[in-house]
Amino acid sequence: MSPDPLPLSGRQPRAVRSALAVLEEVVAAGPGVTAKEISAALRLPPATTYRLLNLLVGEEYLVRLPDLKGFALGRRAARLAVPVGPPVSTAARAVIGHLRGRVRWGVHLASYHTGQVVLVDRDPDHPPSDEAVLARYPHASALGLLLLAEQPDWRALARDLRALTEHTVTDTPGVDRVLATVTRDGLARQSGQVRPDRGCLAVPVRDPGDGTLVAGLALCGPAARVAEPNDELVALLREHADRLAPLLA
Repeated sequence: MSPDPLPLSGRQPRAVRSALAVLEEVVAAGPGVTAKEISAALRLPPATTYRLLNLLVGEEYLVRLPDLKGFALGRRAARLAVPVGPPVSTAARAVIGHLRGRVRWGVHLASYHTGQVVLVDRDPDHPPSDEAVLARYPHASALGLLLLAEQPDWRALARDLRALTEHTVTDTPGVDRVLATVTRDGLARQSGQVRPDRGCLAVPVRDPGDGTLVAGLALCGPAARVAEPNDELVALLREHADRLAPLLA
């Protein structure tokens, strides 16, 4: 293959379209598709195909398979799709519905199956914050803090410590302290860090077999109420998380 990548810019829409077509062809053909097969399918000159493949491999959208005979999607290609969590069973929805009937706050269930915060059951009467925000800035949300507290190095998932409000903790030592508290208490709490007027309490849902974090169950309500001592609400939240555990593992 040619070592020179094909230069792409806003002035070369044709080259951009060709690169996207190569990605689509790898998805359609599956892992192991060869440069020759891609070239034939897209009717691209072999030299152009090789250059596009070199570029996409270099940018980690594609990877060469170990035998060097074909290609597959790379790490960055996975980020082009919207993460989707596993379906929630009827039994699990019944547990969540029971909790909603006991509280006036919003109740949301998030899955960590994809390595991000993905809401899989949203309270229809209390719409959650923007899901893209929850996934991108886990340092700000209670559900995100549960996920970060499980990581060997949380910085790999929280690369942009952006201040969403004046209350958002954005310094590394501050996040370290927050995560230490989450680990100690088995409870994440944020008050006004995503939206000034809202806050959340969240507890982990773990696989009963090995303790792996599989989901997070959150109560979301007025920021001032979240900041207050609320042992009864936390106990209720934990009770329902325990009931969900065998249903989500």
